[in-house]
Parts: sequence; structure tokens; C-alpha cells
Amino acid sequence: MRLVILICFLCLFGTTIAQKKVMQNEDKALWNRIRNVNISNSGDHMLYELGPEEQDQTLHLQKINGSKIMSYQRSQGGQFSYDSKHVVFTANAFKDSIREMKRRKVKKKDLPKDTLIIYDIESKGLTKIPNVKSYKMPEKWSGVVAYILEPIKKQKDTAKTKEKDTTKTKTKLKKVSKDNGFHLVIRQLANGAEDTLKYVHSYTLAKEGKHLVYATSGEVDSIGGGVYHYNVDKAEKTLLLASHHKTKYPQLAISESGERIGFVVDADSTKSLIKKPSLYAWRQGESKASRIVASEDNASKLLVSSDENLRFSKNEKRLFFGLRTTPIVQDTTLLDEEIVNVEVWTYDEPRLYTVQELDVKDDKKKAYLSLFDFENDKMVPIADLDYDLARYADEGNSEYALVGNQTPYLLQSQWTAQRPMDMQRVNLRTGERVDLGTKVYGGSSLSPKGKYLYGYSRKDSTWYTYNLKTLNYKALTKGRQFYNELHDYPDDPYSYGDAGWTENDEKFLIYDRYDIWAFDPETGTSENLTKGRKNKLRYRYLRLDEDERSISNTENWLLSTFNEDNKHGGFANYNPKNGQVKQIIDGPFSYGRPMLAQEDKKERLLFTRQSFTQFPNLWSTNRSFKSPKQITDANPQQKDYNWGTAEMVEWVSLDGKPLRGMLIKPENFDPNKKYPMIVNFYEKSSDGLYRHRAPSYGRSTINYPFYASRGYVIFNPDVYYRDGYPGESALNCVIPGITALIDKGFIDKDNIGVQGHSWGGYQIAYLVTKTDIFKAAESGAPVPNMISAYGGIRWWTGLSRQFQYEHTQSRIGGTPWEYPQRYVENSPIFNIDKINTPLLVMHNDADGHVPWYQGIELFVSLRRLGKPSWFLNYNDEPHWPLKMQNRIDFNIRMSQFFDHYLKGAAKPVWMKRGVPALEKGINQGYELLNSDKD
Repeated sequence: MRLVILICFLCLFGTTIAQKKVMQNEDKALWNRIRNVNISNSGDHMLYELGPEEQDQTLHLQKINGSKIMSYQRSQGGQFSYDSKHVVFTANAFKDSIREMKRRKVKKKDLPKDTLIIYDIESKGLTKIPNVKSYKMPEKWSGVVAYILEPIKKQKDTAKTKEKDTTKTKTKLKKVSKDNGFHLVIRQLANGAEDTLKYVHSYTLAKEGKHLVYATSGEVDSIGGGVYHYNVDKAEKTLLLASHHKTKYPQLAISESGERIGFVVDADSTKSLIKKPSLYAWRQGESKASRIVASEDNASKLLVSSDENLRFSKNEKRLFFGLRTTPIVQDTTLLDEEIVNVEVWTYDEPRLYTVQELDVKDDKKKAYLSLFDFENDKMVPIADLDYDLARYADEGNSEYALVGNQTPYLLQSQWTAQRPMDMQRVNLRTGERVDLGTKVYGGSSLSPKGKYLYGYSRKDSTWYTYNLKTLNYKALTKGRQFYNELHDYPDDPYSYGDAGWTENDEKFLIYDRYDIWAFDPETGTSENLTKGRKNKLRYRYLRLDEDERSISNTENWLLSTFNEDNKHGGFANYNPKNGQVKQIIDGPFSYGRPMLAQEDKKERLLFTRQSFTQFPNLWSTNRSFKSPKQITDANPQQKDYNWGTAEMVEWVSLDGKPLRGMLIKPENFDPNKKYPMIVNFYEKSSDGLYRHRAPSYGRSTINYPFYASRGYVIFNPDVYYRDGYPGESALNCVIPGITALIDKGFIDKDNIGVQGHSWGGYQIAYLVTKTDIFKAAESGAPVPNMISAYGGIRWWTGLSRQFQYEHTQSRIGGTPWEYPQRYVENSPIFNIDKINTPLLVMHNDADGHVPWYQGIELFVSLRRLGKPSWFLNYNDEPHWPLKMQNRIDFNIRMSQFFDHYLKGAAKPVWMKRGVPALEKGINQGYELLNSDKD
């Protein structure tokens, strides 16, 4: 009887699963994302936005226990006031209505403007302020919101009257505009009182003091124009510097307390192409601002920069600013036909011309860091024309700065992908400069208090410290394995990074593969704090306070944990007083970085937990992680769909390496059935076993739950590489993984496909020249010809691609003239005649990573040989299609392609006859044919 009941239950369960929906491409649009999560400082409330990708978002305000308070559609950018009493955000019209307006050719300036929403959490009162251009909230104080109003278009009065208007005056108000400025409103959140500051060009709020600085062009003509200090508590403004209407203030800064203000003034009213700005400063108690640095009136004869941001030191005794060289200007008397437009590339210039082109905008604004010392009333240059890279510490309070010069080594970085530098120490009081070394690798960081220069040198795989006062150098990890143990590039290995420094620069915390080590920066003595190697448990420090500069010596640290064997994630506490590590939560999940309430004695926080089957919803708990509670359910519709499961599989490569990978099965998997399989891989992905992959219109890869729902098995194998033989390495790892799965009995060996993009696309192009195991393949942005690709340009950065083949991902290990055979053997182009697998290639004409002629080389060769192949080029799209309509199109075509070859579905029109140029953008050819003869 029990057996009969069990059989009936299993039949019923199987029927329930079978009745679940099979996901269609249009269903991907149903999945919501959680964005812009925020927790109030009090720890009582949370904010987040919820909505499908590129659609209207709804802002949700909830109590930390999950109970709902308020939601608002078509909103974004929600913030709590510092005292946690108010929520401020913006809202606009529904995107569908805006699209309809655009369809009616409504001009951009006439489209709906943002509405500022202020919500009082206690009273539940909601205030709407229309036509808001932007807004700011104070960081470390409460009480106000500052917002800029859009210019309001006045309606014409059509009423006819013959009476003379006697209200006109000789004074004409200015028009609110970009040139004249916009109106800035300071609104008190408690009572709604407002103060309007008119024709404001720019403003900045103090971080901690209730003050702001703003620049205005004046209410009438130039009357009242200048820079003002505004006291928020008293609603009083103080004129710091008056100016005429053409004066510009390109940079404004206010210290954290609000007691000091700095600004750059460009008072040149002429049409001169070379401006000579000045730097001004003011302190509370002074009647007006004073000029402290004038252009060219300094030892370096440089100009004050209008583009470099101004920053006060934490102690407010220094103002950092930039100096620049005199700009190179065009002769404005030349006509267009008289201007020579030629690019002159030189073999030994430090930067390749394509890099220079992309850097032109930054080069025109390039500034050299300097400071003004208020205590000693003098300017101190820091960077200069030779040592142009600068860094200081202790939020500007440090005794020294570090300056560097990479120029001598830029040319060789074209193929080495490393940029060492010559370095100097600069005394920020005296300006004294001391050489620290030449061609130093990895040394660009300063400890929080500025006592040490530190870094990781890839050349000798060593972390080091350098005492900036005593100039004592200490190699901390020489001869020890603090570098990547799984390194498989023909290059110097990277480190695992560092956690930071403890208070007062006492200890430097460095990661190895598993643990956190504390190093004494003077002696080099070390201690393993976490001891996770034995159990293959990886510990990493989590910074919960954005303002944290050093790691506490007394308060507990929150650590993330990851088990390399079973891929479980979790959190642990480390007590720095007794050195004890305590695991507080773990399991078969991937956990997201927690967000801690900053002023909450209960130490409440938010975190996410996910797996292949669980969306990363928000959970609330406290630092102990006792009784965590799920407080969002972003996608309840998931339960209605046939989903999938994820598991780890193991096999051995052709060259004897034990390997692992992920296997995704349909939720209603039956081991007695045969399933079509799609292989998708890049390099190593098995650590993502418990990562959730929500349905989406992906830009470059298959969507796992979508294909699992439709009856596919997905296999993602890890790949380990041998220098000089990347293609062969992929073959050695991937193919035995596939055959091992075939041996399990549930894979249809005659219906296996493969898909990948970029580096994955290359490997697929290589594999199909070596094996016929795949019935269909999609290769995105592939490199079929390593010789021509070696000489290409990465157009997004302007960099030569040489470094990629000699030292990084492409892993050849040298030049084509050093290893010509490696370039030939690893290039699919030389074996395209051996491809028998139908191939879908996607490569876009604005690709900034892989030159799109690589995809063309592959396709036209396949076309020459009459091999079944299709080429997708999404015009003006980069390495992947980003526009939603193009991503949807790519997802549809890829699923039709695999359904046809792996499941015997009808061929779509586009695969039969393409989409002729005459029909581009008109007919997509998605319709399915009754037969291939149609």
C-alpha cells in the first residue's frame, strides 16, 4: 500500500513539474532586478528600487524587518537624510509615455522633467516639487535638501488687450539658462521653509558643517554676481568675492567643517584663448576672500588649473589644487582648407598615437598637483613636468607625498603591459624632494597615515614596505607564496591583494590564497590570522564603513569566507584582541557584501544570499547574523517556470589534470532521457556554482535558466592553460569533459552545441577546427588569426594588442618572429577547411576590444569554402550589443539557431536567406519555415 501511495505521489509530483511553463524569449522581460539598496543610519529602514531591466523602477521603503511603508513608481535615486527621518528621491513620467512623445517628435527640451519627492517617515507626509534638474543631500548632517530648478517655459498670454502695460520697468530680469545659471533652492525638511539663491552656476555642500558655497552671475545683469558663503542654520549669505558678468568660477571647494572655502577665478573678460585664472581662499571671520595664487606668479611659472578639483586636507590647513602649462591653441585666422590634418606617428614616442588621440581631452586639462599651506602662507609644488603622478595620504594631513614618472617605460608597456616608475618623496611642508628609486614595480600606494610606501612587485613576486621618514626598505614576502598559485599566463604572477592597514599604520594585512596575514612593516615579522589553508577556506576582510581608513585593533572584523572544495560561501568574525576566528554563517550559497547601518547600536545590516535556484533577495540581520530574515521577494513568478539545478562535475584532462566544471540540468531532469547540451565556457567558472543567473537578454552569452527551461543541459568546464598553447589547452580540458558526460548516458551525443564570446569565441573557433563533436557553434567576437590580431589596436583604449599575445590572456609568450609556429598553430584561420560545424558569428563594427575584421576574416573564409555560417554585426555597437533591441534580437537569433540544429526545430527565414540590406531594420526574418525548401 505504501509503495502504491509513493508511486502516486511521484506521478503527481512529476505532473506538477511538467505543468510548469517553458520559458520563452519574451518571458525574460518579466524578471526584476534589485538596485540602489540603502539602509538608514538608524538601522530602522531600508530603500531599494525594483523593476525589470531598462524599464520603470519602483522605489520601496520598508522597515528593516521587511514590513512595507511606501512604494513609488517610476522613481530613482532614493536617499535617507543623515538623521534617518526623511527619504528624498526623484520621479518622472512613465517610460512608455516618454517613448510615445518621442514618436510624436516632441523636442528633448519639452519632455517631462523630474519631480523631487520628499517623504517624511514619521508623519508619512509626501511633498512633490516639479521641474527639478538635480539635487544634493548633506553627507554628515541633516535638515535640508538643496535642489536646482529647471527653467520654466512661460506660456504666452493670448488675451488681447489694448491697455498699456504700466508695470514694466527699465530693469529686465535675466533668463535662467546654462550661461546665466539656474535657481538653487535650500529647503528645510522639517517645516518646508525655502530660500532661493538665484542664477547659480555651481555649489558645494560641506561634509560635516551646515554650510555651502555657491557662485552666481547676479540677479540683474552682473549686480550681486560672485562667490558666496551660505550659513544654513541662519539662512545668511556672505559675499566672498564680487565679479562682473563674464567672470567664471570653474572650481569651488569647501572644507568638511565649512570654515574654509577655496575657489578658482577666471576674470578674463577678453576673447583671449589663453586664460590665466587665480586661486582664492576664505576663512570664517574674514570679511572677504583673498587671492593666494596667481597664474605665472609662482616659481614654476605655470598657470592655475581650471580643471583640477580643489580639495582641503582633513585638518583644513592645506588646500590642494593644480597647476598647468600654457595651452597649445589653434591659429583662429586659418580657414578649414588651410589646416593640415595629418597624423605623424613616431617609432620611439612613449605613447602610441592612438593612445594620444584618446587622451587629447585629458592632456588639454592635465594639471600638476600643488598645495597652499595656510599655516606658513606659502605654495608648495608637489608634482611637476617630469614627476607628474602624485599621491598623498592621511586625507591630506601626511608629512610626505609620493610622486612618480612612468614616461621612460611607457613605450615598452606596449608589449609588457607593465608600467614601472621612477619615484620621489616630496616633503609637503618644505617641498624638498628625495629620490626613492628608478624603475620600481608596484609601488604606488601609501599607508593610511602616510608613514609607508608599499606595493607588490610582480618582477620578484614580493610585497614590500618603504619607511618614508627613515627610507628603510623591507621585503616582506620574499621567497614566500603570496602570489597567484594558479597563475597560467606567460608573465609575472599577480598577488592576491591586501586587506589594508591597522590603526596608526601598525600592521599591514596581506592575503595569500586562503588567509589574512599581519606583517610588521619595519621588521617583516608576520602572523597568520585566519589559518584557512588546511580546510581550503578563503578569508577576506569586509569594509563596512565607507569612511574607514584603517582597520580597528580592538573591534571585531567581519570576514567573507569561501570554501574552494564545495564552493560554499559565508561570513566569519575575527576578534583582534584574542585572535579568534568564528564562522557565523555559511552554506551552499553565494553571499553578497553586507551594508551596515552607521549610527545603529544594534548593528543591523542588509546582505544578499543567492544560488542557482535562489534570486539574490535582500536579507536583514545584525553583525552576529543570528536569525537572518528574507525581506524581499523580487521574482515570485520563478516558481511557475521549469527552472534548473546546478551541480559540480569532475573529470581528467587529456594531459592528466583533474578538472571541475558546472553542469546545469532542467528542473524536470530525467536521467533515463537523452538531452541536447550546450557547452559554454571562458576560463575558470566553477567558483560561481552558487551564483544566480536571472533570465535576461544577455549581451554575449547564453542564459542558463532559459536554455535549461527549454530542455537543454549546459556544461561550463574550467580550462587550465599551458604557455604558448592556448587552443590546445582548451581542447585538452573541454573535450574530455564532454565525453565524460556522454558516458553518463543522459547527453545526446549527436546534439551538442558550443557557445562563447571574446576569449571564449576564440577558443570555440579553434575547437571546431579540431573536432566534429559539436553540431552547432556560436562564436562571438573571435580571433581566428593571431598574426593579424597581434598587430591590431584595442580601439577603446588605443593600446596595441601586442601585450595580450606576449604576456596576458592570449598566452603565446612571445612575438610572431620569436614563435611563428605558435601563432600559426593557435590560429583557426589556417585550418578553416577542416570546420564541419555550422557556425554563427557575432562581431560588431564598433568593437573596442577585438578588431571586428577578425570576425570578418573568419566569416569570409567560411563563405569561400561554402561552410554553413552566418554573421551578425550590430551597427555602432561595441564588443557586445548594448542597446536593448539589439540584445533581444541576438537572443532570439541564437535560440533559433540552436533550436534548429540541436532540437530539430524549423529553420527561421534569416537562416535561409539572410536579411537583405534593402530590408535591414524592416524585416527581421524570425518567421519559421515549414521546410528547408521553402
